[in-house]
Amino acid sequence: MRLLALPALSDNYIWALSGDDESALIVDPGDAAPVLAAAAHGLRPVGILLTHHHDDHIGGTPALRERWPDIPVFAPDDERIASATARVGDGTRLHVDGWSLTALAVPGHTRSHVAYYMEQDHLERGGRATDRIVFSGDTLFSLGCGRLFEGTPAQMLVSLTRLAALPDDTRVCCGHEYTLSNAAFASVVEPANPALRRRIEKAQAMRNAGRPSLPSSIGDERATNPFLRTREPAVIAAVTARLGHAPADETETFAELRRWKDGFRA
Repeated sequence: MRLLALPALSDNYIWALSGDDESALIVDPGDAAPVLAAAAHGLRPVGILLTHHHDDHIGGTPALRERWPDIPVFAPDDERIASATARVGDGTRLHVDGWSLTALAVPGHTRSHVAYYMEQDHLERGGRATDRIVFSGDTLFSLGCGRLFEGTPAQMLVSLTRLAALPDDTRVCCGHEYTLSNAAFASVVEPANPALRRRIEKAQAMRNAGRPSLPSSIGDERATNPFLRTREPAVIAAVTARLGHAPADETETFAELRRWKDGFRA
C-alpha cells in the first residue's frame, strides 16, 4: 500500500491511496493536473472520494471523469456536488477495487461534510498488522480544525470528538498543509506542552526538507491539537483568561478557541 500526498493549488493535498498494481483511490481532487501527472507515471485512478463541496476539494473531478468516464465518484448527499455518481451518509460502507472504507458524518466546516475511515489488514514480518487511515478533509487538520462556515460549535465539537475516538495509530490525511501555521496558535494556547514542541520541531524539519508534514496520527493530535484538548486544564485556563471567566462547558471552550483562532495572527 502506498499513500501519496499530491500538492495542489496553493496549500492543498490530493490524497492517492494505491496498491501494488498502481490502482488508486483519489481523495478531494481540487485540481486535475496533479492526478493526471501521476497517471502519466503509472497511477491508475479507480475511484474518487469527496469530503465536502468546496471547489478546492472537488474542482478537478469533471476533468478526471472526462479522462476516466467510468470512474465512480463518492460524495455526501449535497446538491452542490454535481459530479457525484454515488451518495454516502454516515456509516455508508464503500468497496472499491479491493479497498473498504466507511463514511463518517462530521458536520461543522460544512453541513454535509464527511470523512472516510479505512482499516486494512496486511501481512508483515512477525504476523498480521492493520493500517488505519482517516481522510478528514477540512474537519480535522494537523494541529487544528476547519472554520465553521455552515455548522455550529456544538456540531464541530461532536465531529472532532468522534474523530479523536479513532485508534491512536490512525493516520490523519487532511486537506491542507497547515501544520506550522496551526502550530503558532497551539503554542500560544499551550506553551508548556512538551509533545507540542516535539511535533513542531519534527514538522519544521520535514518542511525544510521539502516534504509534507502529513499525515499526522490521531494519537499525536490528541496530545497536541488544542481543538481536541478542550477538557485539558491548560486549555481551559487559556480560554478562561481570554474570556475573563470560566467557560460554562466544553462547547463554550471550543467555541472561544475557534473564535480566537479565526482572528489569530502569529
